[in-house]
Amino acid sequence: MGGVHGRAGPPPEDLTAKARIRDAALRMFADQGFEATTVRGVAEAAGVSSGLVRHHFGSKEALRDACDTYALDQLVTIKEQALLGGRLADPAFLVAVHPTVLLMQRYVARSLIDGSAAAAALFDRMVAVAEKWVSEEHLAGSDDPRAFAAALVAMQAGLLALHGHVSRALGTDILSAGGQVRLGRALVDIYSRAVISPEQAEQARAAYDQVLARFPAPVPATAPVPATAGPERRRS
Repeated sequence: MGGVHGRAGPPPEDLTAKARIRDAALRMFADQGFEATTVRGVAEAAGVSSGLVRHHFGSKEALRDACDTYALDQLVTIKEQALLGGRLADPAFLVAVHPTVLLMQRYVARSLIDGSAAAAALFDRMVAVAEKWVSEEHLAGSDDPRAFAAALVAMQAGLLALHGHVSRALGTDILSAGGQVRLGRALVDIYSRAVISPEQAEQARAAYDQVLARFPAPVPATAPVPATAGPERRRS
């Protein structure tokens, strides 16, 4: 029987094995990093052979790519369900998704700090998703939604990349359940309150206009090239 796209898909047991491999890899990458994780170790954790890992993903790099996509998709889906789908008011929903959010945040934190091309690509995809999301929902309130999205992602990702320092300041690991909840409450307080008044915001914009008039930004010879193509390249 054909799949959702009208093509014959792999047997259910293969889909299950592929998901087990991805989930095992995601946890191992989150716990010990990409370099320390081996295909054999992932295979053992997933209860499959190394050959099956390579059959489904081809290489460790491709497996990481799949984990990047899955982690980002999971976080975006949960955020959309919470904020746009009205599930934020449902305590049972937050309890149910909390373990997933925690694991995906641990994975993203580990990925972003390793300085690899894959980490740069993940950040670029996060910015692209954020820019699309705030533009479609008219949340940016800015004439530069790209900068808005990049700043928003950097602030959120920075907390994960600096999780050791933030955890030390709070006296609790922010990648643990209790620490994640404490930090989440703080973020709710920040996002729900205006730090400066509308008048101060206008004054700041006017000041930046003066700076730009005095020191014009150089025009790049070519458009900046992202680390990889955007998230759409994986959509099928």
